[in-house]
This record gives sequence, C-alpha cells and structure tokens, in this order.
Amino acid sequence: MEHRARKRFGQNFLADPQIVNRIIAAIAPRPGEVIVEIGPGQAALTLPLAESGAELHLLEIDRDLAALLQRQFDGRPDVLLHLGDALRVDFAELCGGRRFRLVGNLPYNISTPLLFHVLQWSSLVVDMHFMLQREVVERLAAGPGGKARGRLSVMCQYHCAVTPLFTVPPQAFRPAPRVHSALVRLVPHAHPPVRVRDPARFERLVAQAFSMRRKTLRNSLRGLLDAEQIAAAGVDPGLRAEALTLEQFAALCDQLN
Repeated sequence: MEHRARKRFGQNFLADPQIVNRIIAAIAPRPGEVIVEIGPGQAALTLPLAESGAELHLLEIDRDLAALLQRQFDGRPDVLLHLGDALRVDFAELCGGRRFRLVGNLPYNISTPLLFHVLQWSSLVVDMHFMLQREVVERLAAGPGGKARGRLSVMCQYHCAVTPLFTVPPQAFRPAPRVHSALVRLVPHAHPPVRVRDPARFERLVAQAFSMRRKTLRNSLRGLLDAEQIAAAGVDPGLRAEALTLEQFAALCDQLN
C-alpha cells in the first residue's frame, strides 16, 4: 500500500513485522469480538486483526488512505471502514451500543486528548491497546510522588488498570519518529477503585489541582477548597498534586459542596 506519510496527521506507520506480531499477540483478537482500530494507516495491524474473525471497524481520517483501505478490504463484510476524526466520533454509535475493544497506533500530537475522549465510553470498552510515545505511557502509569504524574495519570487510573507492555524503537516505523514508543494496555475497571460521589466534580478537581504544577494544593485549589477543607479531608495543604493518591483526591472531592 503506497502512501506518503502526512505530518499534519502525525503519521508514522508500523513497518517491523516482529513488532506487529508482538502487538497482535498482546491483543489476542478472537472471532466474534467487535474491534475498533483507530488510524489503521497502511494496514500493518489491520490484516492480522481481520484474519482473527473479529468484526473490525476501521476509523481513518485520511481520505487517501481510506480509499486504499476500501479497495484492499472490498468484499469483506466483517471489515467496515469509517471516514472520520477519532476526536469527534461517538464510539457507542459507531458500534451500535455493543461492547468493543480499541486498538491503535495513535498519532503523538493527539494522543492525550484522544485518551480523554475515549474514556467517555469506558463502560462499553472491553480493553484498549495503544501504541503511544513512551513518555505518555510513563505518565499513564505514574504513581504518586513522581514527576511524570499528572491529570492524565489520575484520570486514567481512576477509569482503568494501566499496564505498560513493551517499548518500540524509532526504526520500527516509517518515517522514524524522534522518540521511542511503547505499547500500553488499558482495562476499564468493573467498579472504580475509589468511591466518588460526583465524577464530573472529581474530574474538575483533578484538572484544577494540576493546572499549576509548581503550586501547593493550598494555592492550586483556591476557589474550590480552602486550606481548612483540604486538611479536613486528611490531606496536607502544603503538598503538590503529584504527591496525592486516588484515595486522597476522592477525599478532597467529598469536601466540595
């Protein structure tokens, strides 16, 4: 499949068969499953996914690639092509309200907003296997106290179990990116690991806490909680947001009126 990578779409195509085999082994697709592949590109993962017998939905934003994919999988009723932007698509509608698995070699330039977007459908998602910039995977998995911990870490760990799987070198892609990549598995929790009365308030609290990373909670949460309320939650107002556990964020959320 001939296609010149487009920088505006953040295209770096997988070109190493051994890496492709490792990814497919990690996903372990099965007949009858509904799988959505975000950005199938030149079909490196698409071909083995289609061979699994799964119902495969391909979501591609590049019209030229979509035309090539349409020709390649013409006559395959189990492979359905959708032209569109993954940041805007309603995944529940795309899959007819059924539970589905997500797979993708995600463009680095949209990976963080795309992760927040897909988490809206965590109740329908069986699991997610994403190729991301290694730094993003480190942020997803970061525990309390580390510099990598941020809003993305807390919200993803609230919604999902995060498992980094393996690192992929730049030379596995065409064109080669300037950074290493990593495959990560995200499995939505059947029940959240902490009790949160209002998930929307929890998300707003976490976002504000990390909006000024160098500030302590006493300052970063100003307007939401004062120092006395923070202390009443059992949290030191002199801490920074990256030091907090999920349980501590949940306790702070309980202090919101």
